[in-house]
Amino acid sequence: MNTYSRLVEEEERCSLVSSRDVAKHAGVSQSTVSRVLNDPSKVNDQIVKKVQEAIKALNYRPNSVARSLVSNRTRTIALISGPLHNPFFVETTTSIVNYAESKGYRTMVFFENTGENKPIYEEVLSERVDGILLSSIFRDDPIFDDLQNLDIPVIMYNRRHNKGGNFVEIDNMQSGRLAASHLLGLGHQHICVVGGPDHTSTFYGRKQGFLEEYKTLTGTEVPPSFIKDTNTTEGAVHESIVEVMSCTPPPSAIFAATDAIAIYVMDKLQQMGFHVPEDVSVCGMDNVTLAKHQSFQLTSIGHKGPKNLGLISAEYLIEMMENPSEQQVQITLEPVLYDRKTTKS
Repeated sequence: MNTYSRLVEEEERCSLVSSRDVAKHAGVSQSTVSRVLNDPSKVNDQIVKKVQEAIKALNYRPNSVARSLVSNRTRTIALISGPLHNPFFVETTTSIVNYAESKGYRTMVFFENTGENKPIYEEVLSERVDGILLSSIFRDDPIFDDLQNLDIPVIMYNRRHNKGGNFVEIDNMQSGRLAASHLLGLGHQHICVVGGPDHTSTFYGRKQGFLEEYKTLTGTEVPPSFIKDTNTTEGAVHESIVEVMSCTPPPSAIFAATDAIAIYVMDKLQQMGFHVPEDVSVCGMDNVTLAKHQSFQLTSIGHKGPKNLGLISAEYLIEMMENPSEQQVQITLEPVLYDRKTTKS
């Protein structure tokens, strides 16, 4: 059996809609569909349009396993990262791309900025790649099963799915507990937590850990008005700070679930005439490089060691690609508090 026949056979085995269906719908041959998918520049524009319309009408997604039969290996990694307004994702993306390049791999980078990741998944799953790194998956994301069924390694970092899979993360529950313990230990009683959407493991774990430790240590619960779930953008964080600082009494400390949120928090507090930490203490999370900046020296929570989560996951992914095995990668790193200058008693 030749390579093309194997491609067709594997594709039809793995997909409800095959390139044969697309070819029939468009009135062209299967080989034409293949050329449109792999090198449309060699096909007449009108034919390309007909095939693309058929693909859209049938909701056809080329199977990555089948397509890899043509070239075997692409030496390409797909990275689905979180939004660039968070320096954590800037740092991890840079580390991943640089490490992959040093190992002879190129990285296709996709950014999830709106909380809607399905279109990105569809695009990534239609590409020919040897492995996938992603930090945009949700706790109950339905894409998980599709990713697990791929014949290539997939590793989540800074996020994990409720079903498990391969992941590299920090212990988010323990991180929230550390933040609550630190701020309560400084004597703060009125503490606000500003985070992101609960459908992500990072924000859910950090908030839950904080709330549980607060209740354990004080015997009371954080008031609902002091729990702010945002979409993590600057405008949303600023709005939450305006709301919470109008409460009576206002919080004397704020736990921001990422360093990016913490920076937005401090910016808005200063705009409103408050001083950090004299009026309000602020603790961040992720310990990005910017947290160490001398202009504010942000107290933050991160893991020990010089490698960020993106780099660690990239190292494991390439090892899995080059030396396939059945062993899972499930790493949860212990958090540590970096006590700097934005929190005080």
